[in-house]
Amino acid sequence: MEMKRLLFCFLSVLVVLGSLVLLSCSNDDDFDNSINYPNALVTIKTNSSTGQVYFQLDDSTTILPVNLKTSPYGDKELRALANFRIQDGQNGHYSKSAYVNWVDTIRTKNMAQSLGLHNDDVYGKDPVEVVNDWTTIVEDGYLTLRFRTYFGNGAKHTMSLVKGEDPYEVVLHHNASGDTNGGVVRDGLVAFRLNDLPDTQGKAVDLTLKWQSFTGMKSVKFKYISRK
Repeated sequence: MEMKRLLFCFLSVLVVLGSLVLLSCSNDDDFDNSINYPNALVTIKTNSSTGQVYFQLDDSTTILPVNLKTSPYGDKELRALANFRIQDGQNGHYSKSAYVNWVDTIRTKNMAQSLGLHNDDVYGKDPVEVVNDWTTIVEDGYLTLRFRTYFGNGAKHTMSLVKGEDPYEVVLHHNASGDTNGGVVRDGLVAFRLNDLPDTQGKAVDLTLKWQSFTGMKSVKFKYISRK
């Protein structure tokens, strides 16, 4: 129950205090509170031919936002939490269309260069937990993670992802910048582009993630398909 309450609090703070891009407003007395919470995890993309922004919902589903022409983040491709309402019909070659209430970007990074035996020294080996949550997922060529650790003195926590020993093995490194003496347990989100992994040639393969937890090394497997 404690973990559920923590997750609920995190999502509430994320939506209320985060740097949201609000795209709609209503004075309706019958306000739908569900729009305060994310209902999708997407990749924000831009059509190179038309400049039209669109969302990649999973490996194959694209969403055309009917109330957005261009991305509020320029031409950057970013992972993001979003709240949108699917509309009837479909536009062009996009899978679905939707009215977007808001989007909130996630820290989106490339994989770091593996330095072999020096990875721990350079990228850190401080403990962190990977949360089993709907936002912990591999899709659209990204590994998106909800992580959990202690935050105490305001230091910057850095997450890095490097190749492991096997072709489809990656290792998460956490550098807490000395912020390891307890504090408040909090969650964070980070997404990593998996461009450095071998092409799966359209086949689903097992991707293994390893990390240093508070109880030792842990691992989990995901199904991974390279982006087309």
